[in-house]
Amino acid sequence: MNLIFRLVLGIVVGIMLGQWAPDSLIRALLTFKVLFGELLEYSIPLIILFFIMSGIARLERSSGRLLVLTIALAYASTTLAGLMSAIVGVELVPHIVHHGQLPASQIVVLLPYFTLDIPPLTDVSTALVTAFLFGIGISATAHEGMRNLADGGRDIVEWFIAKALIPALPFYIAGLFCEMTVAGTVANTLKSFGMILVLALALHWLWLTLLYVTSGMSTGRAPVQALRHMLPAYFTAAGTMSSAATIPVTVRQCRMNHISPSVASFAIPLLATIHMCGSAITLTICAIGVMLVTPGLPAPDVITLLPFIAALGVTIIAAPGSPGGAAMTSVGVLQTLLGFDAAAVGLMMALYLAQDSFGTACNVAGDGALVQWIDRFAEAEQDRQRYR
Repeated sequence: MNLIFRLVLGIVVGIMLGQWAPDSLIRALLTFKVLFGELLEYSIPLIILFFIMSGIARLERSSGRLLVLTIALAYASTTLAGLMSAIVGVELVPHIVHHGQLPASQIVVLLPYFTLDIPPLTDVSTALVTAFLFGIGISATAHEGMRNLADGGRDIVEWFIAKALIPALPFYIAGLFCEMTVAGTVANTLKSFGMILVLALALHWLWLTLLYVTSGMSTGRAPVQALRHMLPAYFTAAGTMSSAATIPVTVRQCRMNHISPSVASFAIPLLATIHMCGSAITLTICAIGVMLVTPGLPAPDVITLLPFIAALGVTIIAAPGSPGGAAMTSVGVLQTLLGFDAAAVGLMMALYLAQDSFGTACNVAGDGALVQWIDRFAEAEQDRQRYR
């Protein structure tokens, strides 16, 4: 919640500087914005490489048909939630946001004092393929040295995100909104993005309703009662902005829904890592908004967004456990499949982090619906083994 406050403060300060600050101070802030953008571009392949490689390697620690079912349900829920968000967003967001309302990147109002080119070690596609190759290889061979390397690299990159990128993000956002204020587009942008966030929250609850109704109908549990039991976990996740920190509460509330303790203890920690339905909804709806306001990006349509949603369901599995982790991990997909540049990524981060707590809460509440199917499958497996 402190991060959200700092982001809002960054927006306010950026607008004030854009209106009243001298050109020298604005240029200094723009210089920081450009340097931060270069640093972000450099770190993206490292985030993809180590987090996805480590995330895939970790899935080997549990095995069996129950694991396969859990992963399949999590991926299906994440991608279908993103698809729903894309369908609704393509229809509604153009009525909220005017296409190309931000100034084109080629139009420079004020120049930074200097720029610094920091090329990444590899491109995003190479990092993604390498992460999958080594992650699957580590899982198959159980190579402890490579697993330690992947986990160690992940820890270093997560430390860099937590200590450098996230703390500096409010200053970067201040630079973006300062530039928009100078260009005269900030008022329309804030109004449009506020309505997009309200739409994202409505889609969260629509997806949770669909999940609990369908799981209740197929497992014989009352959907309203099951969702009501998960509300403490929902609000805990909203307050902590962490699925992992909410695991004890989620497990307790699942047991109130008569989920087997062994199933809850197995499925909930795994779903906290790989089930990102709320994050997928928000990332998709925010991506549509950013594509519409940014000149040079194509107008979004469902067909264009399908590869993005399919890849998003895989990449955010390895999202770091810090605020904005899902958005950080998705940056590579945004760049390669939707053509986002550093400015578009910055807007995306600001939008996503403004509602990160509610997206996390949707992820956690959705776990309570998926675990009902997993529990029913586990019971069927036990019956099948008993009568063999």
